[in-house]
Amino acid sequence: MSEIMEKVQAAVLERENLSAVGLEAIGLRKVYSDGQRELQIFNNLSLKIRKGEGVAILGPSGSGKTTLLNLLSGLDEPSSGQVFLDGVSIHESNPRDKARFINRNIGFIFQFYHLLPEFTALENVMLPVLVSRESSKIPEARKKAEALLEQVGLKDRMKHFPSELSGGEQQRVAIARALIHDPKFLFCDEPTGNLDIRRGEEIAELLKRLFSEQRKTVLIVTHDERIAKMAHRVWNIVKQDWEGKSV
Repeated sequence: MSEIMEKVQAAVLERENLSAVGLEAIGLRKVYSDGQRELQIFNNLSLKIRKGEGVAILGPSGSGKTTLLNLLSGLDEPSSGQVFLDGVSIHESNPRDKARFINRNIGFIFQFYHLLPEFTALENVMLPVLVSRESSKIPEARKKAEALLEQVGLKDRMKHFPSELSGGEQQRVAIARALIHDPKFLFCDEPTGNLDIRRGEEIAELLKRLFSEQRKTVLIVTHDERIAKMAHRVWNIVKQDWEGKSV
């Protein structure tokens, strides 16, 4: 009976956690201009993602998947509209407050790693803590970085530089770096795209645990059907379907 009650309580807790909005976009519009012509990517796009929800974003190349990820995470500015993360309007914040909020609350996994070549794998994972200049947190961050690298299968590669790592190993370093601050939000751009089947499955399971157990809000641009099957929701982007619609 106690086991049944625990399952019921867990289900209630999950429903409560997922009922609160973690991310909301209102009236997003994004236009690129080369001086002679304009290319409209999104127009009047609104959406909501609940706290602790995992959302997979699918779609063909050029449909705007990465652009959407960058707008929602604060990496790119919309032409108009607002994005709220935990109730904070990130595009209306001043640059310093925005950078501080992103560093403390958001983790990024980029498709092309963006590791610093002069830093070891361990130092790259610690980078978000190092740039925050909170020296008191460095010893703790080192221990956490070591644990994260071990978790992604790089226990014996911590002191290696990016040039000494394979593409898949560099991707795993990037994943560990994204988790060093224990972020509330995780934005992933093809996180398993450069991994072999076994490592890809391990990372897919890790991402699933982040939203199913740790209640992080996770957005994943992917072509990986394993990740899509694990997500709470899947958005299939067809370019013309975004204009003027609410998701």
